[in-house]
Amino acid sequence: PYAVGVFIEQFEETKKLTSILATILVEKDSQKGIIIGKSGSRLKEVGQLAREEMEQLFGMKIYLEMWVKVQAGWRDNPRILTDLGYGL
Repeated sequence: PYAVGVFIEQFEETKKLTSILATILVEKDSQKGIIIGKSGSRLKEVGQLAREEMEQLFGMKIYLEMWVKVQAGWRDNPRILTDLGYGL
């Protein structure tokens, strides 16, 4: 889907582990289904690849928790766009 944003809700580091809670934002239920995939297979695949890449980047174990939420019209909301890092 074209209308996808990612919020990092929580980022906690310890000596052995970095724990990340991310919310994937979409505009429609149909987009949520595409992101999650059949029985969660797509979300699992994306999460695994992201976790592996971050483990290489940070040089430590990563615990990654992801949620997909529908927020109609989020691309037209200045506050959300600013929170996502798109300065207006």
